[in-house]
Amino acid sequence: MASTTFTKETYLYWYELMLLLRRFEEKSGQLYGMQKIRGFCHLYIGQEALAAGCMTATRQEDPFITAYRDHGLALAKGITANACMAELYGKATGCSKGKGGSMHFFGKNEYFFGGHGIVGAQIGTGAGLAFAEKYKGTDNVSLTFFGDGAARQGMLHETFNLAMLWKLPVIFICENNNYAMGTSVNRTSNVTDIYKLADAYEMPADTVDGMSPEAVHEAVARAVKRAREGDGPTLLEMKTYRYKGHSMSDPQKYRSKEEVEEYKERDPIEITKQKLIESFGVAEAEIEVINERIRQVVEESVKFAEESPWPSDDELLKDVYQQEDYPFIVD
Repeated sequence: MASTTFTKETYLYWYELMLLLRRFEEKSGQLYGMQKIRGFCHLYIGQEALAAGCMTATRQEDPFITAYRDHGLALAKGITANACMAELYGKATGCSKGKGGSMHFFGKNEYFFGGHGIVGAQIGTGAGLAFAEKYKGTDNVSLTFFGDGAARQGMLHETFNLAMLWKLPVIFICENNNYAMGTSVNRTSNVTDIYKLADAYEMPADTVDGMSPEAVHEAVARAVKRAREGDGPTLLEMKTYRYKGHSMSDPQKYRSKEEVEEYKERDPIEITKQKLIESFGVAEAEIEVINERIRQVVEESVKFAEESPWPSDDELLKDVYQQEDYPFIVD
């Protein structure tokens, strides 16, 4: 139960943002089935409350970085649906010029530093972003997202150690959706409460209801305050759930349909909608206006992607680092 009183405007913002994420992902899944989108594709459906709560507890200048389930956070940070959909299509107008695809969204102007395909790699990079902010003398805070599977990576422990030693302004957010790729947490570790991993480094930590934008907001706001005041990192384990598979190719044989339906009963979008209606007197007609607006945004993004050009051939080697005198290449 949230202890903070949130305004009608905040709930309206959460509802519209979460609905955008949901409808964008649903459309992405549909287009993937039509082979309009190729390659890997990891949908954020079910986890929208994390993005919503994090946005209202931070500033735009606070950098976000995440793994390959990145569409939702990219949209939340302000990368347009047009640029996101075009990237899924591999078009030149995409947020990564069509060269990144689903797993590698990026928006420098939006302070979104990527989806990363290497499991756990973004944990170290997120601490690096925090180091840069501290070095530059800002009070910005890096939000570094990773899944429960990445919590088993050595990168996490090396990063936690230095982040605490240097008191870096970083919040480590574990989006624990229970199954990593398809293996439950209790089959991969003796420590099933991931937030307890922070204890080894005397890092403040907490477990949070990731299906509630209110709970997410409150936990992130507390951690952000600590970081801005120079008190260093926090680990937040957000207990959430993805309604879809790990990726589009996941048959989901590791969980029951009943379990999925049980989580859907706690759907943050529906609960937020009911809150607007019952607590703030928002009319169904006003809700429908939002629904229609989001529908048009998503449909426009598809039209934009369909009509956008493919990257030109001369883009192939642009933005690729090359060391002229690299000594280990034999002609």
